[in-house]
Amino acid sequence: MNVLTDNFRTYAEGFLGTLRLTVYASALALVLGFLTASFRVAPVGSLRFLGTAWVTVLRNTPLTLLFFAVLLGLPRFGLVLPFQVFAVLALGCYTSAFICEALRAGINTVPKGQGEAARSLGMTFGQTLGLVILPQAFRSVIPPVGSTLIALAKNSAIAGAFSVTELLGTYKTLSELGYDIVWTFVWIAAGYLVITLAISALFGVLERKWGTAR
Repeated sequence: MNVLTDNFRTYAEGFLGTLRLTVYASALALVLGFLTASFRVAPVGSLRFLGTAWVTVLRNTPLTLLFFAVLLGLPRFGLVLPFQVFAVLALGCYTSAFICEALRAGINTVPKGQGEAARSLGMTFGQTLGLVILPQAFRSVIPPVGSTLIALAKNSAIAGAFSVTELLGTYKTLSELGYDIVWTFVWIAAGYLVITLAISALFGVLERKWGTAR
């Protein structure tokens, strides 16, 4: 217990760092995932191509490589931002590809007649998607989106290797101070468990309220 009590501030900084990464990257992933899913089902071929390319590239790129590309590549083009912002961009963009596929799978569960009926009433593609298709698709994508965001929280550990304050990186400081590495990782794991259980509980509430009955 002394590993935690003696270094509570260090753990708290790491925990809050991971929490911030998770919240900001999740928001970015949800926005980009929604836009990309919209592109993938759009009637415009160029938009479908962009959506497909985004998903294909990001889903098949290792996250560590994407971190290198964002943190080391973007400054070469004059974009200099805090490392935490770069980490949010890398995590958010990477996760958006998986959010997109979850949303697209949900869209495919909605009967085609729903969209045809909306178009027959004179609705545009945006109105059909936003008012008819997505509200129905949302009910079936709550569990996979929740699982994807839990994976994002755990993937945030990679940011520690790029000078970003997060929970896993605390082990370096404590190891240098001579603390038992086993208990150091036990409390790190407990911190991740708190975050992932909170996400799971949130999506559990959403699923009970709006989810599709199985």
